[in-house]
Amino acid sequence: MFGRLDDKVAIVTGAGQGIGEGIAKVFAQAGAKVVVASRSVENSKQTVAEIKEAGNEAIFIQTDCGDRESVRNLVSATVGHYGRLDICVHNAAVFAMFPAEEFPDDELDKSLNVNFKPCMWLTQDAVKYMRKQGGGRFIFTSSVTGPRVAMPLTSAYVAAKGAMNAYIKTASLEFARENITFNCVEPGYILTEAMAHLADEEGQKEMASYIPKGALGMPEDIAYCMLYFASDEAAYVTGQAIAVDGGSCIPESPVQVREFYEEKGQTL
Repeated sequence: MFGRLDDKVAIVTGAGQGIGEGIAKVFAQAGAKVVVASRSVENSKQTVAEIKEAGNEAIFIQTDCGDRESVRNLVSATVGHYGRLDICVHNAAVFAMFPAEEFPDDELDKSLNVNFKPCMWLTQDAVKYMRKQGGGRFIFTSSVTGPRVAMPLTSAYVAAKGAMNAYIKTASLEFARENITFNCVEPGYILTEAMAHLADEEGQKEMASYIPKGALGMPEDIAYCMLYFASDEAAYVTGQAIAVDGGSCIPESPVQVREFYEEKGQTL
């Protein structure tokens, strides 16, 4: 069957809530043994419990993705528990907002350490196991913000996401002959707990009115794109980034999109 991950072992960082939780649940439903990797103990345990209640397999390994040794332990503990590692999804992220001219060094370091460096760390720690198994998948949660569009006050975040997109190009070349692929998914506006930091309920409705699809995305929208990249069917796809954004990056002017649909009587 298309998109099955039976008997595959998948690490998903930042899987305690939001997009990561959605990825973990979709992968588990597709047959993967999922390692929920996050700093958040309670949220992560809840994710694991819900996966198991659905009849699927998951464990929690507490992980600080901004710490090199913690990421190394995540990979070794995963292989120690399941005996293999097939898929690494780096989804954990931090999002700090400051003017570029005032961006604090500690926040810049945190953004690079959490958002980007684990892409390389997971590669360094996991490829030796994937190589023995004859292949593997690395999939990273990038963003449309940075690689495709810009947002004020997010200079460190977009720099990390841009680095992620650039990294998969080189990594895909280095490992293509070993059936180890590297791809990114670029979410647009997704309805998660973090969205509350950007806008309240009314603000979210206003944001959705400018999106061609007319709604914010859901974590599962990102997860199903990830599932394709993780599957055997995507074996010939590497070094690619797909935007999952309801078409929000397409229009020259999002205001024109809203006006177009309002004239047709198709408002939210």
